[in-house]
Amino acid sequence: MSASLTPGAPRFVRTQQAATYLGLSHRTLEKHRTYGTGPAYRKLGGRVLYAIDDLQAWADRGARLSTTDTGVGEVLPAKRHAALAERP
Repeated sequence: MSASLTPGAPRFVRTQQAATYLGLSHRTLEKHRTYGTGPAYRKLGGRVLYAIDDLQAWADRGARLSTTDTGVGEVLPAKRHAALAERP
């Protein structure tokens, strides 16, 4: 078990719980998944599951200290992006 998890805390959550964790609507998270702009997820059978660590890592990519801070990454809006469409 990861040291970052508290005993009894879920390691994986479904879309609704993941969206709540991130402060998004479940529909927005579904759009991110469709466009490839969201956090990593797993497909187990017919279920989509998100690891808490992946949700936190995705959210951390958007962390900034000021408006001029370029940060460590970018969280793209939930829409089609030309650069993502060209990926193999």
